[in-house]
Amino acid sequence: MENEMPQDNICIFGGTGFVGSHLVARLSQRQASVTLLVRHAEHARHLAVLPDIRITECDIYNPQHLEKHLDGMDIVINLTGILNERGHNGSGFRRVHVELPQKIRAACQYNRVPRLLHMSALNADANTGPSHYLRSKGDGENHLHTFAGACAVTSFRPSVIFGPGDSFFNRFARLLKISPWFFPLACGNARFAPVFVGDVVDAFIRALHDKSACGKRYDICGPEDFSLHQLVAYTAQVTGLHTRIIDLPDFVARIQAHCLEYMPGKPFSVDNYNSLRTDSVCTRTRRMPTAISAIVPWYLGKPVRQMDIYRRQIRT
Repeated sequence: MENEMPQDNICIFGGTGFVGSHLVARLSQRQASVTLLVRHAEHARHLAVLPDIRITECDIYNPQHLEKHLDGMDIVINLTGILNERGHNGSGFRRVHVELPQKIRAACQYNRVPRLLHMSALNADANTGPSHYLRSKGDGENHLHTFAGACAVTSFRPSVIFGPGDSFFNRFARLLKISPWFFPLACGNARFAPVFVGDVVDAFIRALHDKSACGKRYDICGPEDFSLHQLVAYTAQVTGLHTRIIDLPDFVARIQAHCLEYMPGKPFSVDNYNSLRTDSVCTRTRRMPTAISAIVPWYLGKPVRQMDIYRRQIRT
């Protein structure tokens, strides 16, 4: 059993997502009192079985609601984020990545919440980011660190995150299964340093009471760099598929992005393409230890029920 942490009151935004679900399970294991602010309570049903977890439905964009529900909190964690917007002009990204953090910061200041942890993204830059996603992530991050006041902020900037329930390896596994002979891949030369969700959760846990982390922005990467082509080929190998990965020329990749932009669910968008123009790798930072080879075959090679993962974490 991990060392118990102080009985903090912790409020989490985005707690029902991939990283959030793993973090909530870990905090529950450590006997923290956790409140999840959600727009729709049914989205948090998979976490309702965990002890000391309170699920509260509210309008997270309503300043009065935020001021009410952050009253008495010791720590606020913001994990909200989207990879695609409904529209095409960046307003959807700004609403989630800039407007919401601004409102969370204001509610933290109103309630004198002393600690705020924020999920940003590697290469987030309000000025030079090549995509709406990266510019909005950078803008929201900058706002929190510039106007934090008495609320100590720490931001985390990960490369692509993998683990049970991820939207990276699992997504490509699904796509490969419906393209059994060949798979046309855009931006195959784009590079990533995949980081394990458990290592990301560890970084958040360590920062909760680490005064030296206040005001810091941490780039988070796994131990190895890969091209997107290598990662998709590895996915095919682990799932036992003999699919040929065909790298698309850049002009074809751009055409593909413009076409898929308007398909249901936006499987690939122009903004995704623009984000891939910058490699998602770390240059001057400590690498996280867990390699994809230690984890990915476990959940891609056989069915894994997410609740079994959470229950096992609590029993550990």
